[in-house]
Amino acid sequence: MFFSPVFSWLLLGGLLQTVAPWGAGRTGRPTQCDPPKSQSELNSFLWRVNRTPPQPPSYLFGTIHVPYTRVWDYIPNSSKQAFRSSSNVFFELDLTDPLTISKLTSCQLLPHGENLQTLLPRDLYRRLKRHLDYVKHMMPYWMTADQRGRGLYADYLFNAIAGNWERKRPVWVMLMVNSLTEWDVRSRGTPVLDLFLAQEAERMGKKTGAVERVEEQCHPLNGLNFSQVRRIKKDSSS
Repeated sequence: MFFSPVFSWLLLGGLLQTVAPWGAGRTGRPTQCDPPKSQSELNSFLWRVNRTPPQPPSYLFGTIHVPYTRVWDYIPNSSKQAFRSSSNVFFELDLTDPLTISKLTSCQLLPHGENLQTLLPRDLYRRLKRHLDYVKHMMPYWMTADQRGRGLYADYLFNAIAGNWERKRPVWVMLMVNSLTEWDVRSRGTPVLDLFLAQEAERMGKKTGAVERVEEQCHPLNGLNFSQVRRIKKDSSS
């Protein structure tokens, strides 16, 4: 399904980290904050699938959804070369397709015109609203001069991240709140690794595609009930 008579590259997004060469807890070895000293210290998270000659190999690469500038220096040259040499590139989702983005936005909404004010316990809803009001107030102070120089404004950025939040399902609001930190706000405008590679693939004239449909990502999350979402939030905060 993913292979063809030319080099192929399949991105496995969000499941494997390509952040740093060693675990942060290993004594005497580089941590996530250490710059790479040599290519030999870098983990690739790149698998090669060999086929009977003369068929060329295919590759499977693990990514993480963070700004590509945070991890690019930790990706070995061997992985970058595999990407450059591949004629076909298949991603988790096609993030360059406006229809994909539209479907992702729609799948996050509560059904039948419901909203969080009637769904969440009153105290929790008020705490959430206060927090989002605080984030909106702080947004101008969190933004960088570079972001403002590129035409990004605080109100626009807040609405791009948290717009229509009262109509979203609790699990998507939880994910949204987790991304509303000062660090995340300051990195907005820089493509995440998946999107950066998709843009590079298009620029290089490669054939691109997706291995998943939006529904395959949305339905499992939308199937979580409120108690499960609260438990996930609690576990992620501990």
